Amino acid sequence: MPAANTVYLSNPVVTLGTSTSITGYCTSARLVRKFTAADTTVFGQTARTYQATLEDNELTLTLYLTYGASPEVYAALKDLVGTQSNVSVAPSSGAQSATNPKFTLTNTYLEELPVLDAKLGEISSIDITFKGGSYTAATV
Repeated sequence: MPAANTVYLSNPVVTLGTSTSITGYCTSARLVRKFTAADTTVFGQTARTYQATLEDNELTLTLYLTYGASPEVYAALKDLVGTQSNVSVAPSSGAQSATNPKFTLTNTYLEELPVLDAKLGEISSIDITFKGGSYTAATV
């Protein structure tokens, strides 16, 4: 029986554009690579069949909400709402490699930004989702 392979996220990196790091404010990142499915089933088939059409990627980040100057969260994100931008996520701060790829969504869209989410006695955090964009995984 092969040995179990355990990988845990210890020092991920989240970057807006080419240089604005919001790593220190991020507590969760979920990048889903997805294609919209087109039904290609025809008469006579006994099971549905599908074909990939357009990419429909999503990156959801959970961030502590802070209001200082950029790269604080609100300042870094406020001008991205309703626009396309580039966002990158890597599992570790080390060099890019096959075991530490840098995932990027290019021309991804931030539809909304919760500007306040406060609860008594809790640190304010928000979830934001970047939609669409071209997916790349750089290993070098």
